[in-house]
Amino acid sequence: MSDIPMHLQPTYDPAAVQPMRDELVAFGFEELLTPEDVDAALGAKDDKNVLVMVNSVCGCAAGSARPGIGEALQHNIIPDRMVTVFAGQDKAAVNRVREGYLADFPPSSPCIAMLKNGEPVFIVHRHHIEGRSAEDLAAALREAFEQTCDRKGPSITSEQ
Repeated sequence: MSDIPMHLQPTYDPAAVQPMRDELVAFGFEELLTPEDVDAALGAKDDKNVLVMVNSVCGCAAGSARPGIGEALQHNIIPDRMVTVFAGQDKAAVNRVREGYLADFPPSSPCIAMLKNGEPVFIVHRHHIEGRSAEDLAAALREAFEQTCDRKGPSITSEQ
């Protein structure tokens, strides 16, 4: 029996979602698995830009969000750090992101946000992802990177 309370146990088979997790890790994202991981990554007051994605099993995450992020990270300006939590999997970590750092916004998965000093400076909710192409999302993310970031990119090559 697991020591994890039932409401925090994964909704989906971990093996089934692993490729969806691996896709963001290949782009340079760090997985945040616990609320403590979230606080360490998002709560820093160091003037660094942190791109956070609440990843998801849904079609818009697979068809637009993850590919759009991959394309955007080929840009010449990128965030200082990229992190991710997975809805339906890392439930305590997702709750910490939503309640601690994105509390002024309705919960959304997928969701992409840029934070600086623990405060959101850019956010894309599911309703801004659904029906949008990966290329359109990438263009919006690149624009946000240009307005808020100064780290030299890319984090990945087009071949990756």
